[in-house]
Amino acid sequence: MQYMVEALTKFKTQIMKPEACFVSCLLLFILSLGEGVLVSCVDDYSRSDFPVDFVFGSGTSAYQVEGAANEDGRTPSIWDTLAHARSAHGDGGNGDVACDTYHKYKEDVQLMVETGLDAYRFSISWSRLIPNGRGPVNPKGLQYYNNLINELISNGIQPHVTLHNYDLPQALEDDYEGWLSRDVIKDFANYADVCFREFGDRVKYWTTVNEPNIFAVGSYDQGLAPPQRCSPPFCIIPSSKGNSTFEPYLAAHHILLAHSSAVRLYRRKYREQQHGFVGISFYTFGIVPQTNTEKDKAACERIRTFYFGWFMEPLLHGDYPNLMKENAGARIPAFTTRESEQVKGSYDFIGIIHYSEFNVSDNSSALKTALRDFIADTGANLLAVQDILADKEYPMAPWALQEVLETFKTLYGNPPMFIHENGQRTASNASLHDVSRVEYLRAYIGSTLDSLRNGSNVKGYFVWSFMDAFELLDGYKSGFGLYSVDRNDPELRRYPKLSAKWYKQFLNGSSSSLVGAIELKDNSSLASLGHTFQ
Repeated sequence: MQYMVEALTKFKTQIMKPEACFVSCLLLFILSLGEGVLVSCVDDYSRSDFPVDFVFGSGTSAYQVEGAANEDGRTPSIWDTLAHARSAHGDGGNGDVACDTYHKYKEDVQLMVETGLDAYRFSISWSRLIPNGRGPVNPKGLQYYNNLINELISNGIQPHVTLHNYDLPQALEDDYEGWLSRDVIKDFANYADVCFREFGDRVKYWTTVNEPNIFAVGSYDQGLAPPQRCSPPFCIIPSSKGNSTFEPYLAAHHILLAHSSAVRLYRRKYREQQHGFVGISFYTFGIVPQTNTEKDKAACERIRTFYFGWFMEPLLHGDYPNLMKENAGARIPAFTTRESEQVKGSYDFIGIIHYSEFNVSDNSSALKTALRDFIADTGANLLAVQDILADKEYPMAPWALQEVLETFKTLYGNPPMFIHENGQRTASNASLHDVSRVEYLRAYIGSTLDSLRNGSNVKGYFVWSFMDAFELLDGYKSGFGLYSVDRNDPELRRYPKLSAKWYKQFLNGSSSSLVGAIELKDNSSLASLGHTFQ
C-alpha cells in the first residue's frame, strides 16, 4: 500500500521536471552522491529543534507483521484472501506467519525501547477481535491487544492505533460486499465501540481508516488491492466482479459515513472520560506539472482535488468538491442533510502518508468519453517517476512533503497532522548498511522541521516501517524496515539496519548530520544476511 499510487498510474518511468525553486537543491543532492557526501535541503538539525511535545515513532500494520493468521479464533480478512490467491500461483507469499509479532511482541517492544521511540503506530485486526465482523468479541484477540498495549505503556511508548488497514473481515465481504453496502457503517461503528471501550483508557490516538483515498481507487476501480473489484477496460488485473465507474465513489462514501459515525460515538460516549483523539489518514504525494503549460498546471489542480479534496472537503464543509460532482455526475453519491452535518468536522487530526512525488499531465480529452472511471474523471495522468511494482528506491524529493503540508495548511485549514508513514523502500536482499534510507529519513525529517517553522500544524513523525514486513503489492520482495527479519531463521530474528542506529542517535539528541559516525558493528554473521533474506 505504500506505493499503491505507482501501480495505479500504469505508466512507464518518466524524467522528473521539478519546479524551478527546487532545482538548485536537487542539483546539490545529485552532486553529493558522486562525492559520497550527504547534503540536505535544510540546515543541520537535532531533535531539540522540534517542540518538546513532538512525537517521533515508527509503525506497522496487523496483517503485515502479526502472523498467527489461523490461531486463537482469528478468521480471514479480505487481505488474507488476496494474498492466498496470489501465493497459490507462486506470487508474493502471504501473511500467515509474517513477522510473528503475535508471539514476539515483547521482544519487539524492547527493540522500540532500544531505538528510543516515543510512540508505536499499529493496526488492530478486525477479524481477530471480532471474527465474524459483528457479534461476539474473541477473548484471545482481546487479550493479545491488551497485552501489546500494556507492554507499550509499561515501557513508556505511546500507542497510536488504526482500526482498518485494507483488512475488512472476509465474512462481511461475503455477507454484503463490505464497503459497498451501508450495512458496513453500523458494523464499523460497533467495532470501533469495542475498541474504544476496551482499550481507550490507555490509547489516546485513534485512526479510523488508513489511506481510504487510495484504498477506494485501488480496490474498487483498478482491482489491484483487496477485494479486487473492477470492470473492463479499467482493470489492472483480470476480474469478474465490480464496476469501476461508480464503486470507488460508493466505497469512499460509506467510509466517510463509517468514520464519522465512529467519531460521533467517541465524542458522545468516551471523550469526556478518556480525553482521546480520533482522526483519519490519507495517502499524499508531491504534484509536479509535466510541462510548464497551463493545461498541465490545471491538471495538477484536478489531481489535488480528486485525491485530497475528495475526503477533506466533506470533512471540512460537509460535501464533495464541485469539480468532482460535475465530472462524476450521478455516479458520486450525495449526502443527506443529516449525513453532511455528521461528516463535517468529524476529525481531531489528519494522518499524512507520504513517500514521493508524481508528474502530472493533462488528459482532459478523457472527460469527453461516455464510459469513465475515477481516474478518467480527473482528466489528468499521473506519471510515475520509476517503474511500477519495482523494488527500487524512491527518488529523493523532500520538497514534496513540504508541498503537501503546505497544501493542507492553506487549503484545508491547517489541521493537527501526524506524518503517519514516511520511509524508503529497498530490495529485500539489500545490505543492512542502508545509507540511502538514512539519507532519505534525514532529508524528510528536515523537511518536516522546515514545515513546522513555516507554520504547519504537525504533531509527530512516524517512520515506515519498524521492521521489514509483508507488503501489499509485492509480498517480501522489498522492505521499508529499520530492522530486518531473517526469514530463513525459524526464530525470525531481527537485526538493526544502519537506519535504526541513525534514528536511535537522532532520538537521543545527536545531530542529524552524524551519519558517518554510525556504523554497523563488525559481525560476520550479519555480513551475509542482506543476501539471504527472501
